[in-house]
Amino acid sequence: MLYLDSSYVAKCYLNDADCEAVRALVRRETRLFSSYLCVGEVSFAFHRRYRERALTRRQMGELAGVFRSHVEAGFWNLIPLTEGLLWQVHESLWTLPVSVFVRSADAIHLVSAREAGFQEIWTNDRHMLAAASHYRLKGRSV
Repeated sequence: MLYLDSSYVAKCYLNDADCEAVRALVRRETRLFSSYLCVGEVSFAFHRRYRERALTRRQMGELAGVFRSHVEAGFWNLIPLTEGLLWQVHESLWTLPVSVFVRSADAIHLVSAREAGFQEIWTNDRHMLAAASHYRLKGRSV
């Protein structure tokens, strides 16, 4: 079982740096997890590539459709964004030293992974990797 942040989920669909290494990691696992937050973040990663003219509108639509079908088929096990989870994100700010930089979306992923019982979180985000230990997680990257 692996917990991936949105950037790693997106790498399963987009030809970004490290995408082949992420895809190889994903192929070795039977259960893949992320937060429901990734639905919006991955979708808008597709839109960003469209906006940058790296994808046509048709390609963006095809990727979005494949991603949605994977979510609906249970390929991605998504942890719900509940009120309780968001309050845990809120509470986590009291435990962070002033030197730790954490964006709200990063905190949602970190709390989601921790509360789902994961010990590791996979990401290429340097801020999330640095903050992971403050959430009792090990930050991992390919």
